[in-house]
Amino acid sequence: MTSPSARVAVLTIVAGRHDHLRGQVAGLARSRRLPDLHVVAAMGDDDITAGRVEGLTGPWRTEVVPVDVGELGLPLAQARNAAAARAEELGADLLVLLDVDCIPGPDLVGTYATHALGADRPPSPAIWCGDVAYLPPLGPGEELDLDRLSERGRHREDRVLLGPGETLREDDLRMFWSLSFAMTPQDFRAAGGFCADYVGYGGEDTDFAQAVAAAGGSLTWVGGATAYHQHHESTSPPVQHLEAVVRNAGVFHDRWGWWPMEGWLTAFEERGLAHVGAGGRWEVTR
Repeated sequence: MTSPSARVAVLTIVAGRHDHLRGQVAGLARSRRLPDLHVVAAMGDDDITAGRVEGLTGPWRTEVVPVDVGELGLPLAQARNAAAARAEELGADLLVLLDVDCIPGPDLVGTYATHALGADRPPSPAIWCGDVAYLPPLGPGEELDLDRLSERGRHREDRVLLGPGETLREDDLRMFWSLSFAMTPQDFRAAGGFCADYVGYGGEDTDFAQAVAAAGGSLTWVGGATAYHQHHESTSPPVQHLEAVVRNAGVFHDRWGWWPMEGWLTAFEERGLAHVGAGGRWEVTR
């Protein structure tokens, strides 16, 4: 059983996307178990840091952590680490990391707490991952309807979907995704946090899972911790993140000896945007 005094922190990183963040906060307010703390790492977002954005607070402590942004892009890895460190400083027993475009279902916080803080623990450092359902785009003038999330959300067929209370150990930690997951602060630190060498889009979550595996840790899927992904425009491959993906792929290769994001790299190559150079490394085509 989870101690009723356990403190649960929900962490999110954000740069803009204030409407998505409002959706997340609205979902948290409908949780059967409310979080004790919501830590928002604001990456170069002065409006959030200065408290100029309405609708971002609820019946819990809200903590904003400012994170500087450099020339290479958004420091996603560094921002997650900063949020985790602040949550631990404030006494959190569990970290629930949600991307800003994810709305927690009513049982997400409580389900993560029940399993991640329960007595029957898998090998540490342990990651717990719930399922994610994707919402369609809102129509003209349409507002987000929190009562219809489960009706409208669609799950990806290539992802694990379990019933409430079910768990499944995942042997291949390359399946980890950072949209929604939970860890204790101790396990997060044991994994070394996210590698801050990754800046901009791509690779930092795959790296994190490899670090967990290298430390003898585990990934467990858990049913009932559903998050709902709010629609936003995206491209595949993500050509708008070309420079960051290629750079971060090189960081990953240096650390682990193999190339991640190969589907994207190959797609870039097919479009004449990237190639394998003389040294055997992927490069942006100039």
